Amino acid sequence: MTSKRIVKWGILGCGKIAHKFAEDLLTIPSAKLFAVASRNVNKARDFAAKYNIPVSYDSYEALCKDLEIDIIYIATPHPLHHQNTMMCLRNNKAVLCEKPFAMNSNQVEEMISLAKKKNIFLMEALWTYFLPHYQYVLDKIKSKELGEVKSLKADFGFASAFNPDSRIFNKDLGGGSLLDVGIYPLFAALTILGYPEEIIAKATFGKTGVDETCTMQLLYKNKVTASLFSAITLKTDTKAIIELENGTITINSRFHEPSSITIEKNGKSDTITFKINTNGYNFEAIHAQEMLSKNRIESTLMTFEKSRLLIQLLDAVRKEIGLQYS
Repeated sequence: MTSKRIVKWGILGCGKIAHKFAEDLLTIPSAKLFAVASRNVNKARDFAAKYNIPVSYDSYEALCKDLEIDIIYIATPHPLHHQNTMMCLRNNKAVLCEKPFAMNSNQVEEMISLAKKKNIFLMEALWTYFLPHYQYVLDKIKSKELGEVKSLKADFGFASAFNPDSRIFNKDLGGGSLLDVGIYPLFAALTILGYPEEIIAKATFGKTGVDETCTMQLLYKNKVTASLFSAITLKTDTKAIIELENGTITINSRFHEPSSITIEKNGKSDTITFKINTNGYNFEAIHAQEMLSKNRIESTLMTFEKSRLLIQLLDAVRKEIGLQYS
């Protein structure tokens, strides 16, 4: 596959995030949104009509077997990621799978193992990693211009109306704050500080058994810490504040999506705005296409090892707070 070839995408699942991804895919000249699948035929047809998609399916299996498709974006609820990814890979389809990659480390290892065995591209869709503002922050930290990182504070909380059947509150659908939004502060800690030496965490649980809030403290060498928080019943600033030896970098509100950066140094403050005309999902899609054009089975950025460490962090926090899924 060359970089000039039009990449034909399939979307598996028609939820809210699939709509955002579809909108952004339409902005990429080398991408063609070719097919979509939902178990609800009317949902698939409506989705296809909205984005001018030529083919719609009422089964995920049918989408996977479509020989025209080059890569499939998986946007189903968390507990289905492993099953859906394995099905796509078995049908020789490259996969961009929404976060969290799967429900636990064992599932992630099975997915990676099959991708390697079949020599097929697989990547976790942790879209934040590919956004210009986030890469700017990582480069700024790496330059040591502001010295070493001393601490990180990051939160992601939103107030959702209680509905026991919703994806957010239903434990059978992988509900709770940790897997849905806590993954973002954890990923920030992982990419900025690495894997911690110690994890301390506590959570508050609601009537459906999911964690409604989760407080996490990650401890590193030289007394470096990451103080993290997630919630589905409480709105927070959703910022990431990085204290360094010679200044502070703040990724302003909704740090996980296209945002601005404020750098404070020597009593002066400078805010940098990144002009993005999309939702921001196009950056990970373009990267995935670049990987396909180079016949890679693994991203050079969101590597298998990054996904392994991230799910290990999630597993460790779940163990610490006593959260178990069936």
